[in-house]
Amino acid sequence: MAAAASTVVGLATSSLSPVNRKQPAFLKSPTTARNPFRVSQASGGKYTCFQRDWLRKDLNVIGFGLIGWLAPSSIPAINGDSLTGLFFGSIGTELAHFPTPPALTSPFWLWLVTWHLGLFICLTFGQIGFKGRTEDYFEK
Repeated sequence: MAAAASTVVGLATSSLSPVNRKQPAFLKSPTTARNPFRVSQASGGKYTCFQRDWLRKDLNVIGFGLIGWLAPSSIPAINGDSLTGLFFGSIGTELAHFPTPPALTSPFWLWLVTWHLGLFICLTFGQIGFKGRTEDYFEK
């Protein structure tokens, strides 16, 4: 039995020599592949699609956004209770029977989704407004 003729040198080198065969002409590319996102010498010659600080996070936005959501969500508008109070109260109720998870019919899920959706919307608009003002986006 004849074995395939290939050379394996070892782990220290990357030389794996298969049998030399010529590639068909239709597999050869007449041009070299290049990266369409590459801008010559941008960011020190590194490939980038976004700015380095694309998030441009600011702790003022997080602080004011949290306060801006806690204030209106703490107004007792749902049968004399606030959304924050209902959400935090449902956390306590669900922790009372801790090893078992909340049932799908539990109002905990409604308060969880509603409270967090409002928070994320408030943070998103806060980021847009704060950064828009600092970068003179709203000026004409």
